[in-house]
Amino acid sequence: MSFRVGIGFDAHRFTKQRKLILGGVEIDYPLGLEGWSDADVLTHAICDALLGAGGMDDIGTHFPNIKKYKDISSIILLEEIEKMLSRKGFHICNIDAIIIAQEPKISLYKKDMKENIACALKIKTGQINIKGTTTDKMGFTGRSEGIAALAIAGIEV
Repeated sequence: MSFRVGIGFDAHRFTKQRKLILGGVEIDYPLGLEGWSDADVLTHAICDALLGAGGMDDIGTHFPNIKKYKDISSIILLEEIEKMLSRKGFHICNIDAIIIAQEPKISLYKKDMKENIACALKIKTGQINIKGTTTDKMGFTGRSEGIAALAIAGIEV
């Protein structure tokens, strides 16, 4: 068996034009995130972490800004990445992710996020860890201009 690790990062600015989606969960917040798909920074970071671990480039390469992916749920993209990994013989071991935002607070939503992600990846919720942090009002997330997420994924073959 061979163990591989990948890292993913994503950030999007807030907009008044959308709902806020994180980990496939609609968050009760007056602003959403600007982006081509649903702008789910958490799921995007996880996608890139998994693709990186598999040595399979990045989310933009596989799901470019074309009409087919406009406003698509990032959970669907995650399902596609799980299929890509499976075809190469990879098995997901774990995911550790952090949402970086001054607001909103995510603690009430983490359980549902884990369930959505686990279902999409065909793994157990115990293989996923999601954390939230602020930047103590520093930078774009600290000024509540947007949200960032960072994820690491372990896979084995």
